[in-house]
Amino acid sequence: MKESDSLVHSRDLPAEQGGELLHLPRQEAKWEWMSLFVRRLQPGDTYRTRTESEEAAFVLLGGTCVADWGQGTERIGRRKNVFDGFPYAIYLPARNEVTFKADSACEIAECRVPSEARLEPRLITPGDVVSSLRGGGNASRQIVDVMMPAFPADKLMVVEVYTPGGNWSSYPPHKHDVHNPPAEVDLDEIYYYRIRQQEGFAFQHLYSRENSGERTVKARDGDAVLVRNGFHPVVAGPGYDVYYLNFLAGSSRALATTEDPQHAWIRSTWKETDPRLPLVRG
Repeated sequence: MKESDSLVHSRDLPAEQGGELLHLPRQEAKWEWMSLFVRRLQPGDTYRTRTESEEAAFVLLGGTCVADWGQGTERIGRRKNVFDGFPYAIYLPARNEVTFKADSACEIAECRVPSEARLEPRLITPGDVVSSLRGGGNASRQIVDVMMPAFPADKLMVVEVYTPGGNWSSYPPHKHDVHNPPAEVDLDEIYYYRIRQQEGFAFQHLYSRENSGERTVKARDGDAVLVRNGFHPVVAGPGYDVYYLNFLAGSSRALATTEDPQHAWIRSTWKETDPRLPLVRG
């Protein structure tokens, strides 16, 4: 596995400039399911797009805008950036259109997957998401569920994760690359990273039980890591709080995973949750 198969860097745009920060159609990623686009709008900028044979999720990373997703217009956005609160998001099924007009500088992450399902567009507000703490000790992190399996979508699932500096996340290592429900389902997954300090970083280790194609990648602010198969734990650089936005899609709309049995014992040592959590509140 080459680094270029799993790590995608963001464009380095000046803060005052709008435009596309990340462009990754699934054909370029060379996988079946997800495309990822991240863009910045400056005040007054408009972004309009339509889904045909796809469904899409739009997560407002920061800023405010007026959105029209076919249900009237509404001003959305509350947080300045991903470390400033819970998200607004819009779910758009096939054959629908959405328009965003920026009030302030805002950034939007957009994930698309193939779909023909006739479903309803929906706004997700900070009051709709569910926050919880997971793990223990230096494997503590905060999970913000945005679009879980119970959400009325076809294939997409969306989660935000906050990991304090020095902590491990997606740990014990787990995988979801075999369709064997209900124990495990085959899901591709995107990790889209933001780091509280721009010079910060995280390491993500990608491996299988046979250690074939084993690789560790260094993710910086704005990078995306593509998880095609195998286990994929994360560690945040000490001093650098890490956010990642997970998009998932695959053979079934379920979060059924298999933990690496070599490391599952660590759960028995967990006693207290890291007192720095939660990193964000609604």
